[in-house]
Amino acid sequence: MSGILHFTGNNVIQNLKIITMKNLYIYILFLIFSCSYGQELNLPVWTQYLADNDFVISPTYAGIGDNLKVRANGLTQWVGIKNAPDNQSLYADFRIANQSGVGISLYNDRNGNTRQKGMKLSFAHHIILDYTSKQYLSFGLSYNINSFRIDIENFQPTEEIPIVDPSITDDRSVSNNNFDVGLLYRFNRFYLSFNANNFLSKDVDDFVGFEPSKLLNYQVYTGYVIRSKRNKNVEFEPSVFYQMFNSDKRSSTDINFKYRKFNRSGDYYWVGGSYRFLNDQLLKPLNVGPMAGIMKNRLYFAYSYQVTINDLSGFNSGTHVVTIGLDFLQGISNCACTKGTSWRKYKNNGNN
Repeated sequence: MSGILHFTGNNVIQNLKIITMKNLYIYILFLIFSCSYGQELNLPVWTQYLADNDFVISPTYAGIGDNLKVRANGLTQWVGIKNAPDNQSLYADFRIANQSGVGISLYNDRNGNTRQKGMKLSFAHHIILDYTSKQYLSFGLSYNINSFRIDIENFQPTEEIPIVDPSITDDRSVSNNNFDVGLLYRFNRFYLSFNANNFLSKDVDDFVGFEPSKLLNYQVYTGYVIRSKRNKNVEFEPSVFYQMFNSDKRSSTDINFKYRKFNRSGDYYWVGGSYRFLNDQLLKPLNVGPMAGIMKNRLYFAYSYQVTINDLSGFNSGTHVVTIGLDFLQGISNCACTKGTSWRKYKNNGNN
């Protein structure tokens, strides 16, 4: 009898372990699915915009700062988890007139067996509200082309599903055309932007019953560049980024801080940190982590590391974002409304 009880107890423990592992896998899949649902036909926003690339946030930034700015980002989320989200993106914006700019962004996003690709074509116009106090207002518009695809060729039989559904035979994909619109107000070294992304409803594809038809989301980005009184080459930049999806009112907030130091030639380095949380869970951050970047002879490099603060933290080494870039053809326009917020950029363009 004791042998039977011992044998039965071992089976119970083993079954509990199997159940626990299955629950963990289900939880992981749920989070990945939720992330994919939230990013569907939207450009994923992590910390790319903090790599001195505000154009990620809004088309209103096109043509502000250096005449031609290029940024390439590589993002790997939840390193250590198989088929976790992975993203590559490219941004470029430049000035086409004294007070206007255009830009383009491309992205490729992979999440398990789903693929998203997209392109944005942007236009911005900047006007001077008051030259003396450096008040400017910018308008931006983007045309978006996005595609969402399921890689059915990667479906393989498993122990739980030994036979793949024979009805899945064709390419499961859907495309969407949409628009973003934005406003940007700048007052000296203060900035505030509002953006409405994907404000048109899209056609729903019949092969996915839960596919959302409304992808509208709002983004607010604000911050202030503080010049150090002790060292004129040092700046501090606190900022806040808020995003809300109109369909189910999901929202999150990033609280950011950057320290930037310039040298005499205009090159600089910066360090900072970011804290992201759901707005109904202020003290339970989704991600938190450091970041740093350097500009040298118009060449740019930045790195960001985000720790995942949830039950997945023991199964991955966090999210990594690498940014490389190039700024050139600076100073073609002398219009004050196209100069960046940074004090050093004002000085380099002859506006002290």
